[in-house]
Amino acid sequence: MLAIGTLARRTGTKVQTIRYYEQIGLMPEPGRTAGGQRRYGEAELDRLAFIRHARQLGFTLEAIRELLDLSDHPEKSCQEADQIAGRQLRQVELRMARLEALRTELERMVHECSGGNTADCRVLEVLRDHSECLTAHDEIGA
Repeated sequence: MLAIGTLARRTGTKVQTIRYYEQIGLMPEPGRTAGGQRRYGEAELDRLAFIRHARQLGFTLEAIRELLDLSDHPEKSCQEADQIAGRQLRQVELRMARLEALRTELERMVHECSGGNTADCRVLEVLRDHSECLTAHDEIGA
């Protein structure tokens, strides 16, 4: 059995985060010692590692809840997990498109800068008049 600090170290998760996951029901209530200290087993270690990995992949807590439910019911169809992962992939692709548009805008600003006085600075000019970049950002859902 593991103490909460040991569980935190082994999974790279903060103690406060573990307690929060317990509060919102992602982690089950742990067993306790006679002195009231939390104790965790291998199942909780695996579950917390699952949650942590899913968070690193950008899944929302609600999506993780859905994935955990599927994991807890191995007889269910994998199609639901595929759909959840597909939604996450689409979100990542949208974020990447937004970042690419930002990159393009920043590159344009930097390349158009003449290096003269700030009164003629293209970077500052573009930042003052962001109507030039709003269209491109709006088109990709920013």
